[in-house]
Amino acid sequence: MIAPSQAQTKVGDVTLPNTMKVGDASLQLNGAGIREKMWFDLYSGGLYLTEKASNASNIINADRPMAIKLHITSKLITSDKMISAVNDGFDASTNGNTSAIAADIKKFTGFFSEEIVKNNVFDITYQPGVGVVAFKDGKELGTIKGMEFKKALFGIWLGKKPADDDLKENMLGL
Repeated sequence: MIAPSQAQTKVGDVTLPNTMKVGDASLQLNGAGIREKMWFDLYSGGLYLTEKASNASNIINADRPMAIKLHITSKLITSDKMISAVNDGFDASTNGNTSAIAADIKKFTGFFSEEIVKNNVFDITYQPGVGVVAFKDGKELGTIKGMEFKKALFGIWLGKKPADDDLKENMLGL
């Protein structure tokens, strides 16, 4: 279950909650920014942690509750483009070593198979002992267990080759 709060932060054209509840954990917005490509704003993204942190490696490797919220802001994002971008992100995050988590990646990209439209909100949460639980507009899409998958997934935004350098810095509050 995810429950948003009342306090909010404006990120581009959208407003993200300053806190959210993931399972039993209360998370706070660590930082947020905008994913851009060729001068187009694609989505606003926020990183939620139990306590503020700026070390990407520590966050990626932590077995602690956390979440990334993606609020789609562009009509340019389609299901196919999102799946392609996520696959590219896993390749970058793992230096192309995706074979050990290939089945998990396939399941995860399936979460984006339904039409994606402007103002969809994806919550990608990690809950220790449960795994990665993904939501679209508050509806649970599924769960994927395993720390290796979680590390690769959060590495898409926070790894050495992130989807967007500026978004990474903003999510880390730098």
